[in-house]
Amino acid sequence: MLALAAGNALAKGDARKGKSLAYTCTGCHGIAEYKNAYPSYHVPKIAGQNEAYLVSALTAYAKGERSHPTMKAQAMSFNAQEIADIAAYISAQTPAKK
Repeated sequence: MLALAAGNALAKGDARKGKSLAYTCTGCHGIAEYKNAYPSYHVPKIAGQNEAYLVSALTAYAKGERSHPTMKAQAMSFNAQEIADIAAYISAQTPAKK
């Protein structure tokens, strides 16, 4: 886990690589008005979100500092460079219009 934390400070994201890694994100975060079944809550859209925030959030899920089982499992499957790549790609996307 220490390597993950240290790696995020140094990792520069590659949006091209992040595109192929972020495909599972759209399964929840890319569906209009999507709500989690249990507990029931609105799943936020993340396209265009701040890159540093995305790195921070994914790293916190991976470390267990944020509690959501699905997000933790997803985040734990990536290393620091992959998290940076995903954040670079997602932050470069245009948010969907309502």
